[in-house]
Amino acid sequence: MKRIIYGVVAAGLLLSCNKLTEDPASVTVAGQFYKTPADALAAVSAVYSTLNSDPAGDFPIYGRNLNLLTCNGGDELVFSPSNTNPDVRALGTTTYVPANDRVRKIWQQHYYGISRANVAVDNVAGMSIDTTLRERLVREARFVRALLYFNLVRLFGDVPLVLHDPTTVDVNNLKTGRTSKDSVYQQIVADLKEGFNLPKSYSGADIGRATSGAAHALLAKVYVTRRDWPNALAELQKVITAGTFTNATGGYGYNLFANFKDAFQKATKNGVEHVFSVQFETNLGAKNSTQFISSGSFSSFNPAVYPGDIPADSTVYQLFDASDTRRGVTFFTTLLNTSTGQTINFGAPRWNKFIDYSVSPLTSQAQSGLNTPVIRYADVLLLYAETLNELNGGPTTDAYTAINKVRTRAGIANLTTGLSQTAFRDSVFHERRKEFILEGNRWFDLSRRGGSYLFDALKKFPAKTGAALKDTLYPIPQVEIDLAGLTQNPGW
Repeated sequence: MKRIIYGVVAAGLLLSCNKLTEDPASVTVAGQFYKTPADALAAVSAVYSTLNSDPAGDFPIYGRNLNLLTCNGGDELVFSPSNTNPDVRALGTTTYVPANDRVRKIWQQHYYGISRANVAVDNVAGMSIDTTLRERLVREARFVRALLYFNLVRLFGDVPLVLHDPTTVDVNNLKTGRTSKDSVYQQIVADLKEGFNLPKSYSGADIGRATSGAAHALLAKVYVTRRDWPNALAELQKVITAGTFTNATGGYGYNLFANFKDAFQKATKNGVEHVFSVQFETNLGAKNSTQFISSGSFSSFNPAVYPGDIPADSTVYQLFDASDTRRGVTFFTTLLNTSTGQTINFGAPRWNKFIDYSVSPLTSQAQSGLNTPVIRYADVLLLYAETLNELNGGPTTDAYTAINKVRTRAGIANLTTGLSQTAFRDSVFHERRKEFILEGNRWFDLSRRGGSYLFDALKKFPAKTGAALKDTLYPIPQVEIDLAGLTQNPGW
């Protein structure tokens, strides 16, 4: 883990620099910093910033890096063969190894975020500030910690569970072994339950922070992943807008946008469909984050210039009926160059979903103002349909209504009634695939189905013939095995 690496570095400095005398003019330590409400807000805002930025200037978790593992590593896309990073190319061809730098980076980024969350939880909880603000900020930090651990346990299985910042630089004391995924999930559930007391909404510079609705929705997704259907249903009913479904009690006012594209527009971000999103262009008021998903989708108006990402093959585009409005939002084949007035035909479909059309020039996608949705209301509806189908041995009326709301918004016909439990389950996962392309859901969906679902899906594509059953979990990064003595996942 990153914290172990820090320990090694610190120990080396102590050994090699014993003649150095330091007398700094100004140093801020924890005991001096955690004094005011502004300090507490800054500490928790720093936790959020680990989702949309990287301390080394690399791709952030939700600005691209998680996308590389869950989309490029799944059956949605293949990264350009001309990409200069062989580890990125390896993800797209399922030939990656434990030393893959993207696998290592996603591990380090998550534990970096967890470390910041732990620091905030431990220090803000003891501050002498307004009780309501203090408790809210601790719950926000715990929400982000839960999200990060949820990603880790789904990507890697058993992972080290670290809940407090280290108080020593002793390398041996810093080492933490892998914790069973059941125990990790217990902590995720505990952190998210604390989020039930978060505000329903925010205003001004606080828009984008975790809400109680986000805590219920993320916990529902955790329960679905664990196949704990009764608890999943109970949480989903607290999120779904009251009066729209049987026993729904949600008071958040969530709904689908009338137009699918509005879920990915700068002008409509943090809107009625967005349960929780990672903020880009601004990070809770500070303009310091960059969205890279769109910059990997579109690089120039020259079709001869290979874009960073392409669909895994043409069958991904062909998943969509011609009438499905999601197809035109997800892909483009032509683009208007407003500076020349010329419409450029790119031939094969290219990714469109995260292109920020408010940016000028359009090719400057590093300045994208689009957020990355973590949970949309469409996700809640499809999880609800899946849960009802599993609980009742087949689809109920509400299950059909939930999935058909998503299909109706897309402009396609309602799902045929009378489906078996298996057929309805397959329909839900097929709908999820079309709805959430490039949003970091597909690999997790395939993996949580168990068996050979992920393996079978990957093997369908020529670029991914190296797929094997071991790919249902990513390998523990080699550096963590070498430095921390962690065990490796089966097959790696």
